[in-house]
Amino acid sequence: MTNDKYKILNWLEVLAIAAWGSLMLKYWLTGKLNLLIHPDYFWLVIAGGIGFLSVAGLKAAQLLRQRRILPVRHISLLPPGFSSILLIVTAIAGLIFTPRVFASQTAMQRGVTDFLAATRSQPQAFYGSVKPEARSLLDWVRTLNVYPEPDAYTGQKVKVQGFTIHPPEFPPNYLLLSRFVITCCAADAYPVGLPVKLTEDRQAYPPDTWLEVEGQMITETLKDKRQLTIQANAAPKKIPEPQNPYEY
Repeated sequence: MTNDKYKILNWLEVLAIAAWGSLMLKYWLTGKLNLLIHPDYFWLVIAGGIGFLSVAGLKAAQLLRQRRILPVRHISLLPPGFSSILLIVTAIAGLIFTPRVFASQTAMQRGVTDFLAATRSQPQAFYGSVKPEARSLLDWVRTLNVYPEPDAYTGQKVKVQGFTIHPPEFPPNYLLLSRFVITCCAADAYPVGLPVKLTEDRQAYPPDTWLEVEGQMITETLKDKRQLTIQANAAPKKIPEPQNPYEY
């Protein structure tokens, strides 16, 4: 392989490292990082992005100073430069396309639940003094995990926000109000939700519509299961998608 080809391969490595550093920092600066990862790990991504750009800069400066590049032999099944090109292409795709929020279709595939399995984040404390109407949707699910008898909450006021899901097995005046919860990154995000009993047909609120629902808790039997259900006092209020649509 000629010296020029070695130069090209080295510059491809620099571009790949710089592209991924730029991608990490772009998501952070545009506020999209919370769609991909838990805020506790933002610092890792930011440090990684800065580190990648620093390495790319140092390697670029080294290449500019070198007149002749000594070949380094690697044993690989892939053609030289293939992995660098693949990394560059995927990074460019990430720079062009904005990550999208999980929607009702993904929630249906993953299964919406009002129960947190042992492998998911569990409540670290139970604050009985919190007013029911101040609880978020996730707070209600966590409360149910501490004491899962739905009748214990009958009559309590509720005011929660989430996106709509239309389970086909629910009657026409019921829908699910759901939020995704991230424990580490988007790959492990899971949906939680509670049924809502409406005063009208749910077709007025298409799937993925963000709603604020006020009402009181009741117990209903849905899908042959007694479930804590929100009885809406009036027509739910349509709201814009929150800047951060996930719970933690």
